[in-house]
Amino acid sequence: MDLQESRWKEYLKNLGWVLAIGCLIFTVVVGGFIVTNLDHLGRLARVVKLVESDYLEEVSVDTLIDGATKGIVDSLGDPYSSYMNAQENEELMQQIEGKFGGVGIILSLKDPQKLVVLRPIKNTPAAKAGLQPGDVIIKIDDVDATTIDQEKAVSLMRGNPGTNVTLVVYRESIKQNVTVPLTRENIAVPTVEGLALPGNSDIAYIGISQFSSHTALELNEVLRNMDISKYKGMILDLRYNHGGELESAVGVASYFVQPGPIVYIVDKGGNAVTKASEGNYLGIPFVVLVNEESASAAEIVSGAIKDRGTGTLVGTKTFGKGIVQTIYQLDRGTSVKLTTAKYLTPNKIDIHKKGIEPDVEVKLKDGEEATLSPTTKAFDTQLTEALKVLRQQMK
Repeated sequence: MDLQESRWKEYLKNLGWVLAIGCLIFTVVVGGFIVTNLDHLGRLARVVKLVESDYLEEVSVDTLIDGATKGIVDSLGDPYSSYMNAQENEELMQQIEGKFGGVGIILSLKDPQKLVVLRPIKNTPAAKAGLQPGDVIIKIDDVDATTIDQEKAVSLMRGNPGTNVTLVVYRESIKQNVTVPLTRENIAVPTVEGLALPGNSDIAYIGISQFSSHTALELNEVLRNMDISKYKGMILDLRYNHGGELESAVGVASYFVQPGPIVYIVDKGGNAVTKASEGNYLGIPFVVLVNEESASAAEIVSGAIKDRGTGTLVGTKTFGKGIVQTIYQLDRGTSVKLTTAKYLTPNKIDIHKKGIEPDVEVKLKDGEEATLSPTTKAFDTQLTEALKVLRQQMK
């Protein structure tokens, strides 16, 4: 053993947790015995040593470990698995809770290569500044937004209330870039809206924009405040709902399916857990609006309704995200989000990358915008058809 190797092994000894991570990464279990791939571990150690000894700039071990961990998760090639540093982890937890500092933009899932504004959230800086659905974000402060993914873009737009961020967006309607200065605010996102459908006092309209940890409780409160028993039918709008928390989806679905299975969660070993209705079934005629951006938890709800036959799906085929992510909290406030299971509908259908076909297919017309939470009787084509189908059911 030469002097350099001796010093390096002492370095790893002093940083035992680095070695532990390396062993964790490159260790496999064969026939009950642990076998470590020393060649791979040696390669990792050599790169770390080269950076420490020869790289021009000073780099902390924390930075190297963050980079290595991110690289491992990125190598999975799974767009839904990611390593999150402390700031990103905090932002994700805030998003799950439905409260965060930011500008109030929901990005579209339709084209993952572009940062397309799906819609600004009502009464947020983005809405007040006039950002429009379809705007393509091309710059966030000094960062070229065309080279980053959605998670990074969201992280850049989030921040402490009162701080500023400037977006440059390309607006197709005028075929030019628009610079939009924004001041971040506390964004508390209501996920459920309920109202009497304009011009149809006997029809309840319920719009759910996402599934946060409190969406099922919100839905319960909205239904109680509306006195849902006085309505003869309901339209549940899940268009542009990108999903969210699994348990929240189960809680919401319980209002729309009778007691029984809502979704099966299947892990890598084939073990299945059944999530069943919580027994809150409303029992009134209803129609569900879905589209190509109804994803994940929204598909759990719509898939349960379709398979159980309690309502009619109207719109276009859903996005097709039939997998479940688990968040594991790590040290120093970091976390890793991994795809850990797939879900099956009550009829044990795997919808991942396939989507759910509506019972009645209706597309919006070219250039037509969905009338979410409508305030007038000028309904979009899909909502108009949903009302027609519901009226037929109510006869």
